[in-house]
Amino acid sequence: MGDLDVAAPTGAEPLYRWKPGQGGETAPLVLLLGATGYIGGRLLPRLLNAGYRVRVLTRSPERARGFAESEAVEVVQGDAGDAAAVRAAMDGVRFAYHLVHSMTGHRDFRRLDREIARNVAESAAEAGVRRLVYLGGLTPRSGPLSVHLASRREVGEILERSGVPALVFQAGVVIGSGSASFEMIRHLTEVLPVMPAPRWVRNRIQPIAIRDVLHYLLCALKLEDASGTVDIGGPDVLRYDQMMNGYARIAGLPRRRIWALPVLTPRLASHWVGLVTPVPRSLARPLVESLQHDCVMRDHRVDDLIPRPLEGLTSYDDALRLALSRIELDRVETSWVDAAVAQAPSDPLPSDPEWAGRVVYTDARTVETTASAEALWRVIAGIGGENGWYSTPLLWALRGWADRVFGGVGLKRGRRSRSGLRVGDVVDFWRVEVCEPGRLLRLRAEMRLPGLAWLDLACETGTRTSYRQRAVFFPRGLSGRLYWLAVLPFHGLVFSGMARRIVAIAESEDRPSGPLHR
Repeated sequence: MGDLDVAAPTGAEPLYRWKPGQGGETAPLVLLLGATGYIGGRLLPRLLNAGYRVRVLTRSPERARGFAESEAVEVVQGDAGDAAAVRAAMDGVRFAYHLVHSMTGHRDFRRLDREIARNVAESAAEAGVRRLVYLGGLTPRSGPLSVHLASRREVGEILERSGVPALVFQAGVVIGSGSASFEMIRHLTEVLPVMPAPRWVRNRIQPIAIRDVLHYLLCALKLEDASGTVDIGGPDVLRYDQMMNGYARIAGLPRRRIWALPVLTPRLASHWVGLVTPVPRSLARPLVESLQHDCVMRDHRVDDLIPRPLEGLTSYDDALRLALSRIELDRVETSWVDAAVAQAPSDPLPSDPEWAGRVVYTDARTVETTASAEALWRVIAGIGGENGWYSTPLLWALRGWADRVFGGVGLKRGRRSRSGLRVGDVVDFWRVEVCEPGRLLRLRAEMRLPGLAWLDLACETGTRTSYRQRAVFFPRGLSGRLYWLAVLPFHGLVFSGMARRIVAIAESEDRPSGPLHR
């Protein structure tokens, strides 16, 4: 079961497995909001393994289907901000998970979170849902809340007032392969042997492993009458600087020198995190703000409600080891980058007839090759991340840095998996829109642009194998047209070089002498 791996003793049922009654009733239907996010994407297959039927409400049906191929999953296209869509999705549902969070700097995020919470609460009450489950954030014992933590608390309160039994879990720093908190710790520690840091690195934190979060979420469906807000956390309470040096120890790095300075505000710290790590400042800021105070469990009422995992709660060191082993084995299930990027386009590439009457610029290239279609597709599917973009790495790096400077995601997001791609995956500052193995990979741009852009990489077979590459750009206003003209001289270097290199690597992989270095 991946990062959960909760094994039952011989002859015993797992703690969270649904068991039909004597009447052989149909498995309960669970509504999962946030199924394409970091935690929701891991919870979905585990709900199926536990015997539940799952309905997913998402704006991106293809992305949700990529997390679990099963007849027990019903994928419904819709937006949680649409009351009618949520009401329809609640029909016939016994349990509902609310795992949608606006972890961005969007100015209206709190209003949006409130509207979604009200939609969920009202629809669940009307549909006779038996339980709501929500995952919020640990709040400090004293001091003001950050706007994001305040929003999460407000969402929990709205759900608790719904009239439906609601269990609101509050978790702190979640440690797991691909989590934003883990990636922030990982990259800060690996990149900076000496680091000036904000005062909050001396605050006490109670991290929790992703496998333990999933354990609590699954077990919540087995409770009869419990409701209210409960804190969850791992067995260790550490300072943030201890967490960083704990990572250094587990990763085999020298101890890091960390100096706490009083001058780094959350805003400055989030800019610093955005420059050093793959986490953009729009996401780094709420993470940093949540660390301004001690972030530990205020009570352990959860132990009276839900038994701990059979092997006990996962220590911080073990959570790090598990996360690093997942990365090493290329088995990262979900990543923080799975979440949609604020203000990034989400509409698919229009079909050719829809271009009529619109300004569109294209750069198309075709190269015939002696390589097999299989070898060519392996190279196409391996693009980005550690392999790079096969040409002019300096120009790609400069474009990535420019994107970060202007508030974009940059090139550092990498890939969830080195070897596999699915719809919705991130590839640096692109996102997979279409993935037809052996035929077509379509990437949608999520970098800051004065327009909309896509990149097609295709493998065509006939008498000979052909590699087809097409960049498509729909400019927005004058700035979009000027942008295309400004980058046009570089296309001859970037796109032609990329096409030639992809073909050359594919041909070398078909030769007995072995592949070229990518």
